[in-house]
Amino acid sequence: MDDAIRDLARDAGVASDWVDANDRPQRVAVDTLRGVLTALGLPCATKADIAESRERQRAAAASVPALVTATAGTPISLAGLGLADDTAGVIAFENAPTEHITLREKDGRVVLPPIREPGYHTLRLGGHDITLAVAPPRCVTVDDVAPGEKLYGLAVQLYALRGRDDHGFGDTSALREFAVSAAREGADAIALSPVHSLFAADHDHYGPYSPSSRLFLNPLYADPAVVLGAERVTAVADSSKHEHGALIHWPESARTKFLLLARLFEDFRANDMTHSSALARDFAAFVSESGERLREHALFEALHAHWFGAPEPKWSWSDWPPDWRAPNTPAAARFAEAEPQAVQFHMFAQWLAARSFAAAQSDARDAGMRIGLISDIAIGMSPGGSHAWSRQQDLLPGLNVGAPPDLINSRGQDWGLTAFSPHGLKSSGYEPFIATLRAAMRHAGGVRIDHVMGLTRLWLIPRGASATDGAYLRYPLDDLLRLIALESHRHRAIVIGEDLGTVPPDFREQLAQAGIAGMDVLWFQRGKRGFLPPGTWRSDAVAMTTTHDLPTVAGWWTGADIAERARLGFVKDDAAEIEARAQDRALLWRAFGDAGVVAANEALPSQPEAAVDAAVTFAARSPGPLALIPIEDILGLEEQPNLPGTIDEHPNWRRRLTNTADEMLDDPAARRRLKVLRERK
Repeated sequence: MDDAIRDLARDAGVASDWVDANDRPQRVAVDTLRGVLTALGLPCATKADIAESRERQRAAAASVPALVTATAGTPISLAGLGLADDTAGVIAFENAPTEHITLREKDGRVVLPPIREPGYHTLRLGGHDITLAVAPPRCVTVDDVAPGEKLYGLAVQLYALRGRDDHGFGDTSALREFAVSAAREGADAIALSPVHSLFAADHDHYGPYSPSSRLFLNPLYADPAVVLGAERVTAVADSSKHEHGALIHWPESARTKFLLLARLFEDFRANDMTHSSALARDFAAFVSESGERLREHALFEALHAHWFGAPEPKWSWSDWPPDWRAPNTPAAARFAEAEPQAVQFHMFAQWLAARSFAAAQSDARDAGMRIGLISDIAIGMSPGGSHAWSRQQDLLPGLNVGAPPDLINSRGQDWGLTAFSPHGLKSSGYEPFIATLRAAMRHAGGVRIDHVMGLTRLWLIPRGASATDGAYLRYPLDDLLRLIALESHRHRAIVIGEDLGTVPPDFREQLAQAGIAGMDVLWFQRGKRGFLPPGTWRSDAVAMTTTHDLPTVAGWWTGADIAERARLGFVKDDAAEIEARAQDRALLWRAFGDAGVVAANEALPSQPEAAVDAAVTFAARSPGPLALIPIEDILGLEEQPNLPGTIDEHPNWRRRLTNTADEMLDDPAARRRLKVLRERK
């Protein structure tokens, strides 16, 4: 029966065999395949189970697709329509007159003539309505935005910025100040880590890559003054001083900000909604445009506060009573009817956040940035969050997203996240994927897709199993790339894919063909003899010195990252790592000399400042169209924002920058490095 299970897995898109980061072939255990298949709704414990699962697969393959993707100017092939004779139909174009057509099915397929106009069109044929998502050949690229130029941008953790009067963490007020300051220095982009909605009732859940929903924003980042006016915000604000230390105390700071939002909501209800003011009408329009998904998200937030605040707290919706575990249950409906203000408050908070990010992007563009904000789409969502509660059919219950053992982590990784189901995507006409893209691009000039390999496959681990006991599940790459290209053009947004880790063969070439820029990070640009010269880096990748998950240049140079991992017990032999780092420092300095970034005979510096200068210059000389340098390397800081593999042992996602957002780039060392980046142009 093992062979039958492997055959079932293959047909379901679950790989029995894969190649690891060391180019060694690996085979997935049958027990692991059985666990993954069962979680996918394809039981295989017995021969009867396998037969039933196969029948389910055949039925799904024969069903009429809700959405078909195509590239503009190429024929469109459709299967499963069951047309017997010549059949009359129509194509309702998104922005053109309807066209009448007559088609005949041959060998089980219908071929439509090419459609040259990108958009979401509707084919009505043989009693079926099928969306035709016709995409341009490529995404909008940096060269489309600034032909022939080489731009630069800064990567920053939004919470780390300091405003002049914030709540202990950065928000869109500080972001606007920082963007204007960076634009004066010639920057064309500000890249952010995810600002997805987390959990309003749980202030200890602040990791940006484990969101409740990727369709909505974190209200903590809202700048209410942008919408309501500074005078009105000041009138209801708490006059007490907020903590402005080196580390954010999220529980206290988040509680204070939500109290302010609650006061503003009460004021808004009393003074705007009762009189149908212009602001109230704008809020009503936002709620209407956001539709059912906003109502479900707001209801979840209110319910989560209810159950998490109960005498016996229940954090995950899967622990709530059964009749509360979906938005359309009678119990959820009764709660919404009994507590309308609790639900409406979260809609109000989302309105403020959306208008705040829109203002930040507008200010960045008005200040001269060609791209502006670059948002970030996390690879998955918390299985206890809003999306998992409201749209369970979209996701993969019982499976966690992670990574197999690789060069960075020999034990593999389980990120505790859920992700889209390939079957759920196809059956829904890719609606949740399209909605996620639109949410990320709505107030940005670009988007970074975290773990972009998830477009073609994801390492999935049966819940409770070891991270090594997972398997790759295949995703419909061609469809997803076309949808990204279509939304990229509709929003005029560039797309960057985080292609670090175990990358499938030819995948980077497919991304490049689709106009999605990869990421060339200094630490990984190595060959057999040392660090690769910047001229050999990819011309279709973003150049970076480091990322939020990796050591800063100063931290790497001093070995601060080794010391921290040794303190936490992550290093088996710290003396060996220190020795290896000394050799790597010499190799990197030699690469700097070979590239003419430093004098060929210049001595290896003991302090990191010269190394940081050289690293920024080195990355700036990449042929890539965009250099994205983390603010930590612009300022020469040692600490990295996040240390993977830790939760509370390391102050992840809590570090604040020292100077205010509008003064930070006045630092002499920062100005020196920014001048190098400006010269890319």
